[in-house]
Amino acid sequence: MTQNNVTEISPVTEYKTTNGIPHTDSLLYRSKLRSVEEVVGLIKSDDNIFISGNAASPTFLLKNIAKRKDEVKNVSVYHMLLLGEDPLSEEGMSNHIRHVSLFVGSAERKMVAQGKADYVPVLLSEVPGLFHQRIIPLDVVYVMVSPPDNHGYVSLGAETVASKAAVENGKIIVAQVNEYMPRTHGDTFIHLSQIHHIFEHSEPLIELGEPQYSEVELRIAKFIAPLVEDGSTLQLGIGGIPNAVLSMLEGKKDLGVHTEMVSDGVLHAIEKGILTNARKNFHPMKAVATFVLGSRRLYDFVNDNPMFEFLPCDYTNNPFNVSRNDKMVSINSAIEIDLTGQVCAESIGQTIFSGFGGQLDFVRGAFASKGGKAIIALPSTAKNGTLSRITPFLKHGAGVVTTRGDVRYVVTEFGVASLYGKSLRQRAEELLAIAHPAFHDELEDEIRQRFRK
Repeated sequence: MTQNNVTEISPVTEYKTTNGIPHTDSLLYRSKLRSVEEVVGLIKSDDNIFISGNAASPTFLLKNIAKRKDEVKNVSVYHMLLLGEDPLSEEGMSNHIRHVSLFVGSAERKMVAQGKADYVPVLLSEVPGLFHQRIIPLDVVYVMVSPPDNHGYVSLGAETVASKAAVENGKIIVAQVNEYMPRTHGDTFIHLSQIHHIFEHSEPLIELGEPQYSEVELRIAKFIAPLVEDGSTLQLGIGGIPNAVLSMLEGKKDLGVHTEMVSDGVLHAIEKGILTNARKNFHPMKAVATFVLGSRRLYDFVNDNPMFEFLPCDYTNNPFNVSRNDKMVSINSAIEIDLTGQVCAESIGQTIFSGFGGQLDFVRGAFASKGGKAIIALPSTAKNGTLSRITPFLKHGAGVVTTRGDVRYVVTEFGVASLYGKSLRQRAEELLAIAHPAFHDELEDEIRQRFRK
């Protein structure tokens, strides 16, 4: 996954998910209220802490945690994709408070490359298990939540992912109550009794700009659209290609959503009547996801909207659950793919760019689905056309996310390659056909030397 046009937006008009503190739990709520200085003061040297990420990236909290730099050592901060300002990447921070990223974003990418931050390669479906099994024990857990409802429940809102597992397994649970956080439905609720400390700070959620896509991405989408049948259920990620695909699906009937991320592209498709969830056989009539990331209008749309079920990623990304959706179509991107079909999606050579995410979870789930399709989509070139992304070999040190035994369809702006059941030579020839013409001679020579003797 990549991030484009990430901004922090100042409020125009505030929205609240409740009308003040509910009277039924006011004493319990007030008994847990602390200042931000008090809750960051809970961190001790050698602690493992967890913070929420994606749209719930806690900029204000991170700034206050960073102030403790000279008071602690060897503190590990675990998180998913972190967006926005990152004070933990400042010079001299890593020996005191150190990123441990489960999906690397622009905030800490340079730090990981310099060895000043850590990255854990893990399938997204397996992240909650790291906490449940105490493989990663958590000392202090910080989550951003909506204000409580009349029954004393707060919602994790925009980011469920692994936050519920962190809350269930951390020693000390701290909630930042943010009036900008939507109250989402699904397995997102935490009762006040599960929280040790609360601090109040309302800050706009991180937003992405309106969906944009290039001409190349639109050409890729035109090849993907015919693969999507009426009644299909879709998984789409971040970036231009998923948004371009959604723009090309007008005329399709009763498409559904079972995905990691709900984006503005999903919102537009719902408003156009393309995504209805009407034919879903698993969670019928529901759009299933584990987080939402987009515009303020999108956050308003999912707020208290029973169309959506936000669930932890060990449920949404479990390949068995994915496969229970008939006609499941997964659409994921890649950095490069070699002539045998090995897909690199997390690194550029040895340099970590992102992470495993849920690509392999959905590839395997989609293929196991009745009538399902697993698609890897990528532009044929990088660096303004100077590098082919279909290569004889992956770069030295590159990590394979989707194995050649798992890859099914590969799509570029030049067409669709179907690799399943094909020999190494046949795969190479399929991929040659969708590579950029400027690199055909080089790839043809490699195929001749390796596979046509």
